[in-house]
Amino acid sequence: MHDAATPEKWPDEIDRRLINALQGDFPLVAEPYRQVAEAFDMSEAELLWRLDSMLERRVLTRFGPMFQIERAGGAFVLAAMRVPDAEFERVAAQVNAFPEVAHNYRRDHALNMWFVLATATPQGIAETIAAIEVATGLPVFAFPKEREYFVEMKLRA
Repeated sequence: MHDAATPEKWPDEIDRRLINALQGDFPLVAEPYRQVAEAFDMSEAELLWRLDSMLERRVLTRFGPMFQIERAGGAFVLAAMRVPDAEFERVAAQVNAFPEVAHNYRRDHALNMWFVLATATPQGIAETIAAIEVATGLPVFAFPKEREYFVEMKLRA
């Protein structure tokens, strides 16, 4: 195992093998990390350290499942706002304070703040949009999906 105090900036060969193996093939068992670790002939602690290290070094920006929230009774929507530049940081902090908000990005566009709302129920979208509008004093524009496409993208490390 690497010295946790001095992690390497770039992924080593084992990290690259883990990245390649875990894209879409994470086991759905009671102890998935232990199963993966055994397949890589390492301890579960080393596997978890490697994943944490790659997230910390931004080799990975996220490690986790992707769920279709509608199948669980929830909803999500792409949303955008027109935020004056002088207020952008304040509004971003207000918007990001909502647990329903993910993936908030600044864009060079008339609608310069874009984010995803995910809620436990479909009516939660309208409720969260209304709450964001009250908190920020700015309108939120919702862009619900009209059609869904599955694009499986795996990047080889």
